[in-house]
Amino acid sequence: MEILLEQGVDTVFGYPGGAALNIYDTLYSYEKRSQIRHVLTAHEQGAAHAADGYARATGRTGVVFATSGPGATNLVTGIATAFMDSIPMVAITSNVANSLIGRDAFQEVYITGITMPITKHNFFVNKVEDLAHAVREAFRIAETGRKGPVLVDVTKDVSAALCEFTPQPKQKPNKVKPLAEQEAIEKIAEYINQAERPVIYCGGGVPAADAGNELKELIEKADIPITYTMMAVGIVGYQDEHSLGMIGMHGSVAANKAVDQADLVLALGTRFSDRVALNMEKFAKNAIKVQVDIDESEINKNVIVDLSVLSDVKYFLTKVLPLVDAKKRSAWLEQIAEWKQSSVMAQCPEAKLHPRDIINTMCDMTDQETIYVTDVGQHQMWAAQYIKHRNTKAFLTSGGLGTMGFGYGAAIGAKVGCPNQRVIHITGDASFHMNLNEACTAVSENLPIITIIMNNHVLGMVYQWQSSFYEKRYSATTPERKTDFVKLAEGFGVKGYRAETPEEFEKAFAQALQQTGPVWIECIINPEEKVLPMIPNGGTVEDIILN
Repeated sequence: MEILLEQGVDTVFGYPGGAALNIYDTLYSYEKRSQIRHVLTAHEQGAAHAADGYARATGRTGVVFATSGPGATNLVTGIATAFMDSIPMVAITSNVANSLIGRDAFQEVYITGITMPITKHNFFVNKVEDLAHAVREAFRIAETGRKGPVLVDVTKDVSAALCEFTPQPKQKPNKVKPLAEQEAIEKIAEYINQAERPVIYCGGGVPAADAGNELKELIEKADIPITYTMMAVGIVGYQDEHSLGMIGMHGSVAANKAVDQADLVLALGTRFSDRVALNMEKFAKNAIKVQVDIDESEINKNVIVDLSVLSDVKYFLTKVLPLVDAKKRSAWLEQIAEWKQSSVMAQCPEAKLHPRDIINTMCDMTDQETIYVTDVGQHQMWAAQYIKHRNTKAFLTSGGLGTMGFGYGAAIGAKVGCPNQRVIHITGDASFHMNLNEACTAVSENLPIITIIMNNHVLGMVYQWQSSFYEKRYSATTPERKTDFVKLAEGFGVKGYRAETPEEFEKAFAQALQQTGPVWIECIINPEEKVLPMIPNGGTVEDIILN
């Protein structure tokens, strides 16, 4: 507990159990003194997602506690979610006593082995003398370089033992960052100055490096359009003339065409994932490709580039800016504006309430500081496409792992971490069935989170794929569930509304904004609404589906 305070921790999320009793007994005193707040979730997975959401929204390391056995394994999906998106998290699990390790004791599990592939590092602590060092190192590793989750597994006898505690100041993270070499910086500046059709393509590494201001300066000075992955939504304003929108499978026509026709692609803090470079051999085929990333393992992993730079993105941008010429690229931006104008996506004509209407209304009625949290599915893509804001810590979503059930826990973590900001949780009926148990947490903590449930009564994204590629053979995607979300909300102690038209949604949302506790708004949408545009796996911009 003292080390948590030493690391600046004021909040932990978790769920107690037998092996964790000593830790929770000590936590009791710190809660009573209001030094550390513990948020009890309905499920350990919800606690892991809450720690993740807390970290994304605040920029600080999230902390989660769990007991041994199933308590620890219930963290696995949340840890993997944080790992794939490079989110700093420290998971502290309790295990059986050291004398019982390896004997298949009640609720014993080899959690360090299980989580080894999905953590930056993990520690098994079976000596009390090692505990302080392990916890301090967990925070240092989680916060250094490319951020990510670290697990510390503590045996029960260690949590009961005594040893001398020596306070230490918190070590500053990122003591050693890879920094771009001057020769490479000059070469890239030369590429930018010579390019006629450059595009900046950025990912989660830009907000992680807090490099948004430097990036904006480069965009404006050199008049370069920018596209981004889902992890960098909000890096530029929705209406910014330089914004191409999101790239990839469900990216905009303008973004995908611009990258296809670019003569230079500058990739910053991004890994060319298969949802972006759907055909890796043909991605940006006409361009000089430059990759700047803090993690050497990402260089040339998916797409072979012409020049790679191992560097902190903020440092790179700071150094390249003075070498870049101020110039206008009017013809290139005019072509992009034309693509934008000619690619407004059609909506389902039979529908009364469209996802775009819901998101537009929601954004128009809230301020720019609102935090949006999504689950995974069609609603996630609609949100990434249409949310209007410029704030990279205000769009929280599971990008790499695509975790259905991420949203409610993450929204709770975001609201706990940022109590003065509005938090809106956007979900679908299928995703929400995976995490709605956390409503009891939102009620117990009196968190005024507004949950927008886009209910199309199908497993929307898979249903769309079956519609487009499997001859409408809807295998296991039409569950015929009878859940009444308004009645269910009442059972949890949540205020519930239902909307079937834009007018009903606007009225319900206006009332939701006035509530002091959690709210659900069930929005009935047509199952034939699709996320468009769409490029099939392995395809290029030539294969784009527009209707």
